Amino acid sequence: MIKPDYVVSDTHLGAVPQETERAFLRFLQHVGGSAGQLLLPGDLFDFWFEWGKLIPGKHFRVLAALRDLVDAGVPISMVGGNHDAWGGRFLVEEVGITYSAGMLRMTLGGRSTLVAHGDGVGVGDIKYRMLKALIRSRAAIAGFRFLHPELGLRIARFVSTTEEKVEEDPAKRGRARYIEAWARSMLAAEPELKLVVCGHSHVPVVQEVEPGRHYLNSGDWVRNRSYAIVAEGAPPRLFEWK
Repeated sequence: MIKPDYVVSDTHLGAVPQETERAFLRFLQHVGGSAGQLLLPGDLFDFWFEWGKLIPGKHFRVLAALRDLVDAGVPISMVGGNHDAWGGRFLVEEVGITYSAGMLRMTLGGRSTLVAHGDGVGVGDIKYRMLKALIRSRAAIAGFRFLHPELGLRIARFVSTTEEKVEEDPAKRGRARYIEAWARSMLAAEPELKLVVCGHSHVPVVQEVEPGRHYLNSGDWVRNRSYAIVAEGAPPRLFEWK
């Protein structure tokens, strides 16, 4: 029997309560026995950066659980989000994740799939797209690496707005529509694509754009604790982890 693939996005570990992290660890245990592979379309961490061989220590439980999944034969693919776009050697070499800082093409649930976090997609939001290019540049990464890790983590906590997103944010709905429009345009432009997966909006949604062709956003764990299952021969489905 072919196991289905799981998708979970925008967990924002480090900014959510400890109970949310404990629930996510239980979810990963479930994935280990149920999934063919696991896809993380960005913002797994509220902040991630690697100072050479140094990493944020508070994530060690989740990192160990992810490594256990890989060792058990469950491949993990991750796309960097606007909070954790600076993935590096540790995630790839020590945890065993297939990591992409940009878009990722893969097979998910037997479908040709395009994965993007969703921040800055399309042609709008010029100011953010310029900022994104700046903070992900080699010069910016090298400069941030010169900071002491404690100072870097303080700066990251200061600029993060994740805790403010616990309450419903009307802006999310506009962001969700914009990302969905981009996903639809990609499906229209590439007939071979069967599925476009995004995160970022924090709004869980499955839309059948054409028969057998879908846009999927698995939502978040800031408010929803939602995830998606993509199985061969069946439409993508959304669930809430209880």
